[in-house]
Amino acid sequence: MLLCADRLTKRFDQTLAVSNVSFGLEPGETLALIGHSGCGKTTTLKMLNRLIEPDEGSLMLGGVNAFDMPGHEWRRRIGFVIQHAGLFPHRTVAENVLVTPRLLDWDEARQQDKLEALLDMVGLPASDYADRYPAELSGGQRQRIGLARALAAEPEIVLMDEPFAALDPLTKTGLLEDIDRLKSKLGFAAVMVTHDFGEALRLADRIAVMDRGEIVQEGTAEDLIRSPANETVSDLLAAPQQMAASISRAFGPG
Repeated sequence: MLLCADRLTKRFDQTLAVSNVSFGLEPGETLALIGHSGCGKTTTLKMLNRLIEPDEGSLMLGGVNAFDMPGHEWRRRIGFVIQHAGLFPHRTVAENVLVTPRLLDWDEARQQDKLEALLDMVGLPASDYADRYPAELSGGQRQRIGLARALAAEPEIVLMDEPFAALDPLTKTGLLEDIDRLKSKLGFAAVMVTHDFGEALRLADRIAVMDRGEIVQEGTAEDLIRSPANETVSDLLAAPQQMAASISRAFGPG
């Protein structure tokens, strides 16, 4: 098993935000954490990256204990994609993508090769985009650069926190296709946070539904659709079904 999270728990003051969350992830697999706002999914994701330290529980990646090293060293092993890309505004695209390889003291030739390869993969060739600044890019382009940055140090696992939330439908569809293609090509595993069951259906091998800080059901999309564990799961499933029905009615018969 690549990633093993065991009984992760986090409290903020007297509020229990995440309670005894456990799951594993195989190499190349994608797990979606899905749930309504405030259910604990983003806190769980940030504990995987140690941006938030758990109060209890254990975390292993590739057989290595997360707490046997400083947090910044742990984070260099993991790619991280967030809403709005989170790019440094006063650094060029090249400087943004190469943040972690430079921290890891890669030589210049290796950095340049990786930059060109990744920008080609996300459809923003280095010859046209490497020297641009984030303000010169569209929202979808910034998110693609954020994805390239997350992959720059060749991580075995990438964490994605609502990476499509601020994108228009056409841009989101393109980025979903990019991530799917890159996963097939590069073979990384992923944990993604979303409130959109449709996104989870598109990318995830397994889905973990969270409610009030706990995982209330985990399985394939088929598992959840066939036998939702409770009303929370049923509600999340209902939204894309209602959308599909609305679209069908709009186009009418035939």
